[in-house]
Amino acid sequence: MDLEVLKKIGLSEGEVKVYDALLEIGVTSINSIHEKVGIDRRNIYDILNKLIERGLVSYAEENGKRIFKISNPDKILSYIEEKKSNLNEIKDEVEKMIPSIQSIFKSKKQETFAEIFKGAEGMKAVWDDMLNYGSIYWIGSGNYVPQRFPAYWKEWNQRRIKKKIRSYHLFRYEKTKEVDKKLVPDSKFLPEEFSGNPTVTVIYGDKVAQMILGKNISVFVIQSEELAENYKKYHKFLWDKVANN
Repeated sequence: MDLEVLKKIGLSEGEVKVYDALLEIGVTSINSIHEKVGIDRRNIYDILNKLIERGLVSYAEENGKRIFKISNPDKILSYIEEKKSNLNEIKDEVEKMIPSIQSIFKSKKQETFAEIFKGAEGMKAVWDDMLNYGSIYWIGSGNYVPQRFPAYWKEWNQRRIKKKIRSYHLFRYEKTKEVDKKLVPDSKFLPEEFSGNPTVTVIYGDKVAQMILGKNISVFVIQSEELAENYKKYHKFLWDKVANN
């Protein structure tokens, strides 16, 4: 499909071509991308890394080979919002295009898939994806994102509230005095024994995300209905039997 409008939000011609190829092919290797777009392999690696940094593409390791796929297309709109673009005409063009991209994106959905997102933009792509589901379950919340990216979190939380998405937080023990119950009413606190490194587990829909939120941010997302259901049971047990108000 015609994705030329993406150049207006800062993507290069090569980035648009690679993004379009990933949209059309689905989950694929760099060899398939190379065959599709005809760009030198070394340049494709550079392009993919830029798209990953923007949060528009994720990757995984499969049988020792790295494979790539586009992130949820809604990330394009949030990318525009975050850049605070005042080009409403471009936003209107992109909004009209998103349903078509979503249709193709969802048609290539796999039953089980693992993705890796790197950096702040990759993490935000995962957070944006959460807003496509009715409930979000957190284990080990620590206010990491509100503290490091306050503007993004405020805008994200407003979108969550507008969509009436429930967010159930199991916070770390040491965050007891930091949490504003008015902002996160569905929250409890885990015992001190559960505290540790800045990592968070998030369950939403049929996905489980493991977030490492230290100096270098990495997010690992596994899409599996069976795994997500088990983690929801784990969350419920902690919520009902272990956590405190």
